[in-house]
Amino acid sequence: MQNSGIRKIVTYCEETLIEGQKQAATPLRMFGAAAVLRNPWAGRGFVEDLKPEIMAIAPVLGKLLTDTMLGMTGSGAVIEAYGKAAIVGTSGEVEHASALIHTLHFGNFYRKAVGAKSYLSFTNVRGGPNCSIAIPMMHKDDEGMRSHYLTLQFAINDAPAPDEIVVALGASIGGRPHHRIGDRYKDLEALGSNDA
Repeated sequence: MQNSGIRKIVTYCEETLIEGQKQAATPLRMFGAAAVLRNPWAGRGFVEDLKPEIMAIAPVLGKLLTDTMLGMTGSGAVIEAYGKAAIVGTSGEVEHASALIHTLHFGNFYRKAVGAKSYLSFTNVRGGPNCSIAIPMMHKDDEGMRSHYLTLQFAINDAPAPDEIVVALGASIGGRPHHRIGDRYKDLEALGSNDA
């Protein structure tokens, strides 16, 4: 981890007890873990081949952030929804943020730890210090379960610096407290019957 350029790890958690002026039967718990690291491509001009740095850094981040998430939640089994995000500082390309999270060498650590079937939903943007880290999430086993379409948001007041990248994972234990819009499958059924 010493050669990964990680400056710090930031964790975040929130518990929603009341939503829409109504007590939640089961509070929604959401967690985030982010690594702030030096952008390995910053200051080098246009780098054609990003793979060497991806292979060196992405697995380190995947394991570190997954372990951090499991430490916060107690186990991967309790995690119901998940997602990922990256923010590159203003001296970098959005491709640099994408490079570290859009590889199985990063995401598979988390996916396997929580026993997931769904892909990790994501955001990747460019921004400066205190840029909102928005992690979209969905159910780890069922992309159509709208109750678990969630977004976790937090910020780090000094990151990313222009030559840094923030990489983050998010998780929820539970879905929205009073979800009542149904699942995607009901819409598909209705559309199918209208087409017939």
